[in-house]
Amino acid sequence: MLRAVARPVRLDPALLERARRALARRDPALRGVIRRVGPCRMRPRGDPYGQLVRSVVYQQLHGRAAAAIHGRLCAAFGGRRPEPERLLAASDADLRALGLSRQKIATLQAVAEAFESGRVRARRLWHQPDDEVVRVLTATRGVGVWTAHMLLMFSLGRPDVLPVGDYGVRKGAGSLYGLDALPRPAELEALAEPWRPYRSVAAWYLWRHAETLPIPRARPAAEAEAARSRVASPDA
Repeated sequence: MLRAVARPVRLDPALLERARRALARRDPALRGVIRRVGPCRMRPRGDPYGQLVRSVVYQQLHGRAAAAIHGRLCAAFGGRRPEPERLLAASDADLRALGLSRQKIATLQAVAEAFESGRVRARRLWHQPDDEVVRVLTATRGVGVWTAHMLLMFSLGRPDVLPVGDYGVRKGAGSLYGLDALPRPAELEALAEPWRPYRSVAAWYLWRHAETLPIPRARPAAEAEAARSRVASPDA
């Protein structure tokens, strides 16, 4: 007899409150941030395809510039994000005129093709475990682990995602725990062990902490990482 596969847990107000209390109890350093910031305001948006399109547009751009391009993209398709078939039908020239780079156009087309062909199905993503979602999404050209983590957190509402490559999370952790440098993935994993199964919520509080820190003079690569982090950590 086949056993039913349980649908993964999704963030909701009750779970967010349980996570806040648990993190404050387990981690004295994080407790101070939680008290200052207040309740976690993560609100999963659903719409995996739409969120992937948004993430691609926002990658490596500062918020205002990315929002302007995303707004032009939506305006060009009747005020909403283009469905996969419409995006695939658009010419590269028309998409370039909206401010999209050639690399982003290629990634958007790859995302649209993945959903249009059925290789990636939104309904299936809701039921797949986190590691399987990452595997499926990163098989798409231009979609990396960071983008997959953001979709897990802000679209699918998974509560236990640790985006180890995110600049803002690393910056917040480095400051909060008095590290001499940004923590490497293995170091961040070790720090985050007490946060299970609420690492997504802990990451959100680290973003909030990082926002209060002075902005250092950064090399272009670090600035790009910071821009990705700002996109990834909305209040809503």
